[in-house]
Amino acid sequence: MKKTFKRALAGLAASLVACTALAQEINFGIISTDKSAAIKSLWDPFIDDMQKQTGLKVNAFFSTDYTGIIEAQRFNKVQVAWYGNKSAIEAVDRANGEVFAQFIDLHGTPGYYSYIITHRDSPLNSLDDMFARGKDLTFGAGDPQSTSGTLVPGYYVFTQRGKEAKDVFKVVRPASHGVNLLAVLNKQVDVATNNSEELDKLKLKDPAKREMVKILWTSPLIPRDPLVWRKDLPEATKKKIKDFVTGYGKDQREKDILKGMQQIAGFRASTDAQLIPIRQLELAKDRAKTQGDTTLSAEARAAKLKDIDAKLAELAKQSK
Repeated sequence: MKKTFKRALAGLAASLVACTALAQEINFGIISTDKSAAIKSLWDPFIDDMQKQTGLKVNAFFSTDYTGIIEAQRFNKVQVAWYGNKSAIEAVDRANGEVFAQFIDLHGTPGYYSYIITHRDSPLNSLDDMFARGKDLTFGAGDPQSTSGTLVPGYYVFTQRGKEAKDVFKVVRPASHGVNLLAVLNKQVDVATNNSEELDKLKLKDPAKREMVKILWTSPLIPRDPLVWRKDLPEATKKKIKDFVTGYGKDQREKDILKGMQQIAGFRASTDAQLIPIRQLELAKDRAKTQGDTTLSAEARAAKLKDIDAKLAELAKQSK
């Protein structure tokens, strides 16, 4: 019995050591909107500081699309990640995620903007021009999980006009913001989605190239990007991460790192509640599509609309 007890204790100790070791290593998911090497060089100082100040081993996990990071977080290959609001909803709903922080931009504003852009030399000067000539145009659509690249322009530019991008343009090519911006600059696409963060970075890096971009449409304000961790991270690890993130950007060196990373001044604490406006936007988009869906029977349409309205009402309650 003594031997059995000792083996049990040894096994328990080994398990505790393994759990502690696991808690001490964090994979941080970062969406690569530009060339991975360029993004890595901008984020590396932040990741290094996070590692030094928290005592955790922090590995950067780069992906060219949000789905890759969502799936990695779902299977616990990524424990903390930067998302747009739309992809954060997927992470919260499907990958055991929870919003814990939010970006703060250089002006302290709580949001950013989605754009439809074209080259300065383009004859297009408005959305009306774009829709009128759509069948002759190539459109650079955003990542399907992108808030500013897909959800926001999808609803405000297309759904509210009773249209879908695939029916408007000659060709639709989904890509990241960085790829779409480069395609517009090189005149490889006629119009594309983008956002104020990407154009602000371009202005800082190459003001002359920024002048080559024409904005055809600007969205309402979008909540700043969230950081999402897995709910099952140990509380002690969560505290280390949150304390580091919300406290970062106090001296000039850290401010310069944040500015280079994403044109931000720092982070503030946040919760899943910041996703409510985006959830409402998704449901409003679904409602408009359902109302116009001629393949549904009257009964099926009424049932679907009732379900959507119930969800919207619940979100309205939560927002209060």
